[in-house]
Amino acid sequence: MCGIVGIVSAEPVNQQIYDSLLLLQHRGQDSTGIATADGYQFHMVKARGQVREAYRTRDMRSLLGNVGLGHVRYATSGSAALEEEAQPFYVNAPYGIILVHNGNLTNTRELVSELSNVERRHLNTHSDTELLLNVLAGELQHSAADGSLSPDQVFDAVSRVHERADGSYAAIALIAGHGLLAFRDPFGIRPLVLGRRETDSGRAEWVVASESLVLESGGYEIVRDVRPGEAVFITPDGELHSRQCAQHTRLLPCSFEYIYLARPDSVLSGISVYDARLRLGDVLAEQVAREVTAGDIDVVMPIPDSARPSAMQVAQKLGIEYREGFFKNRYVGRTFIMPGQSVRKRSVRQKLNAMSTEFQGKNVLIVDDSIVRGTTSREIVEMARSAGAASVTFASAAPPVLYPHVYGINMPTRGELIAHDRTNDEIAALMGADHLVYQTVEGMKRAILSGQSKVTELEQACFTGEYLAGNVTEEYLGWLEATQVS
Repeated sequence: MCGIVGIVSAEPVNQQIYDSLLLLQHRGQDSTGIATADGYQFHMVKARGQVREAYRTRDMRSLLGNVGLGHVRYATSGSAALEEEAQPFYVNAPYGIILVHNGNLTNTRELVSELSNVERRHLNTHSDTELLLNVLAGELQHSAADGSLSPDQVFDAVSRVHERADGSYAAIALIAGHGLLAFRDPFGIRPLVLGRRETDSGRAEWVVASESLVLESGGYEIVRDVRPGEAVFITPDGELHSRQCAQHTRLLPCSFEYIYLARPDSVLSGISVYDARLRLGDVLAEQVAREVTAGDIDVVMPIPDSARPSAMQVAQKLGIEYREGFFKNRYVGRTFIMPGQSVRKRSVRQKLNAMSTEFQGKNVLIVDDSIVRGTTSREIVEMARSAGAASVTFASAAPPVLYPHVYGINMPTRGELIAHDRTNDEIAALMGADHLVYQTVEGMKRAILSGQSKVTELEQACFTGEYLAGNVTEEYLGWLEATQVS
């Protein structure tokens, strides 16, 4: 999971991109980067860490130009520790191209072989973003062999990228002297939203970003989501061109965006994230009522922040008191997206503190957005018991995560997933909980998709094992796990 933004403006974009990345910081805290285009000249700054600490005044002054893009990253491919794997990535031919990417390619082995052995392109990292950039560069070189570059030639190149690249990708690229390109994989797994505003003189300014909150904060009108398989090309003077570049498309937005990843004040594919989380709580309450004896719960508590809407609805539906028992330190990053199990475990106690006055002698229902590795959940149950809880029931607004997520979330191996090959009772015992209640897959889908007709299905392979995009096979999953172990 990453956050990306691209802006074409009538004014310098450095501050606009910086402000946008602050809003997208929840999508990644490993590294960040900004690139701008001033005519045919690129300017780029990237560094490890969070946005607020990464850029100095001299960095911002160096980012000249009215067209630019930005990125916040947490590593799902490559290494989080290497600054050279921070995005954006750059190639100098043809034209000069800079690209950022949110997602994961699932045919990296094949593409690396093609680029190295056939196209003689050198890759300097293990990042699939650098891989995607080189695939795009090669296809642009093929489309514009005579040196010209029209929007149709750009779209022809993106069409061939779709034919070659499998998996999930929402990407934004700068092409020196020509403009900004944004495109989305044929399944629309990772989000990308297009916005527009006008200057006082009537000049159009454009933004594409991972989440709608960036558009609203910047005063942009939400035009629409970039469609699955579509490419959008915006010239430096604000002229927009778009084309459907994939032959076969299917809208499969990632279910985890609604459960956990996106900010609640965003709207993705026309679905309010906050409303989806409220409905997840409504449906979860039905499951709790079926599995837990009435009177066995005195109080409902959320794990802040993303589980709060669901927990509020669970309490309301069950007619049980809602309380905030955990205080969150907002200066610690999201533990789910921190690299390394030991780091995640240490950070839980730094991130959350249980207030004993809310737990003492009570039968507590703790609601979290999801349970992935179980590290955070075990620590939370232990904290609740230490604070004096008489019993702890744990409920997840998401179904059991049983399979690797290969489309841009760091869940690459089955062995690290607490629910894989375990019963609910076994998981509860590992977590130290008295009871464990999971959302059902059907309930999750019903909650997220309710009240609209645009989206009819979700990418939910980590819950079901049904990989609908990217030709994901058992052999691929085995290779992926082996590379993680090594």
